[in-house]
Amino acid sequence: MTHVVIALIAFLCIFCSALLGLYLRGRLPEHHLSEDSTSAIKLATGLIATIAALVLGLLISSAKGTFDTVKGELVHNAASIVRLDRLLSEYGPPTQELRGTLKRDYAWWVDLLASSDAFRSARLDNPEISSRMEEFRRKLADLSPATPAQNEIQARALQISDEIYEARLRALLERQGSIAMPLLVVLVSWLAIIFGAFGLLAPRNRTIVVAFFLCALSASGAILLILEMDTPLNGVISVSLGPMREALSQLGN
Repeated sequence: MTHVVIALIAFLCIFCSALLGLYLRGRLPEHHLSEDSTSAIKLATGLIATIAALVLGLLISSAKGTFDTVKGELVHNAASIVRLDRLLSEYGPPTQELRGTLKRDYAWWVDLLASSDAFRSARLDNPEISSRMEEFRRKLADLSPATPAQNEIQARALQISDEIYEARLRALLERQGSIAMPLLVVLVSWLAIIFGAFGLLAPRNRTIVVAFFLCALSASGAILLILEMDTPLNGVISVSLGPMREALSQLGN
């Protein structure tokens, strides 16, 4: 189920609940909407609204944290790739083939992240990603340093290649998001109750309906924003690949 569909379902639940409240207002006996009754409804609704606001804030914070983490991993990965290429260049001619492999594999990785085809998720889980890194590291470890300087460069290059591999794994593990769907269901239920109470206490006119429509649209928009930021490698709101493309342009120079 796409994020837009989830947000649309949330919007319908919230807005229809408000309309249901407006409908019930005209059908309930007068004493059900007395001053004491409305005061009790407001107190109960205020409690639910406070809880919903706290949960919504936590979800936004969690989604933003996931987005920033993946963005940082990809930027760090780009910087490490450039550092590794520079070290291989310092090593000398024996690493020329490795530098070409590094640039080719990194270009493939960037193109994979930038693609939006239906099979992208399966391609990201392809074991070929790991096998390519392991093959590169094996060739790097098979180098035969002729000087102490080359020996030191090889050790540093192996360390950086491990960091790159770990950064890729962390980015892939974070791409699915961490927000549980049952939590979103409960949050939408709370919002529906709140808007239903608003409709029950509000006069029925076009201005109120438009206001409820806009507020329900804003609430569902917040849910869409949370879902998009929680999956930073997919969707409309995704991390920028600019640093990775810039790093790619510097490889092999």
